[in-house]
Amino acid sequence: MTDRTEGGSVRAPDSENLLETTSRRGTRRGGGDPSTRGRTTIADGVVEKIAGLAARDVLGVHAMGSGLSRTFGAVRDRVPGGSKSVTRGVKAEVGEVQTALDLEIVVDYGVSIGDVARAVRENVVAAVERMTGLEVVEVNIAVSDVKLPDEEDEEPETRLQ
Repeated sequence: MTDRTEGGSVRAPDSENLLETTSRRGTRRGGGDPSTRGRTTIADGVVEKIAGLAARDVLGVHAMGSGLSRTFGAVRDRVPGGSKSVTRGVKAEVGEVQTALDLEIVVDYGVSIGDVARAVRENVVAAVERMTGLEVVEVNIAVSDVKLPDEEDEEPETRLQ
């Protein structure tokens, strides 16, 4: 749509005039709130990463995952190009509006397991709900081990010096 000025030249309409013209005609495109157009899906792995990081932030959580998964993870971490798996010990089931989580943790000796589990649940629920908008319906926590002060971490020794 163009406008002719008095001198005969052609100019583009103002955005205000265009908006008035289109709204008078009722040809507004899309209709409704733009934030409701389309769908957002969140992968299980995204929720697992968020939950894994949130659980590790809790004082008293020594590690995530079972002994076997931590051993394999330690080997994988040493491979060039490998990265530390923040999803170790976390399993998520994600629906359209809700998610459920299973966590496997190792706690430090001397801490209250009930208090650590409660703090992990609170931190994980807050982080996942804030970042994803999903409702966390449950966070199941399995304590697979207690890290004693004199125990070494279960990481294999490196042969390269």
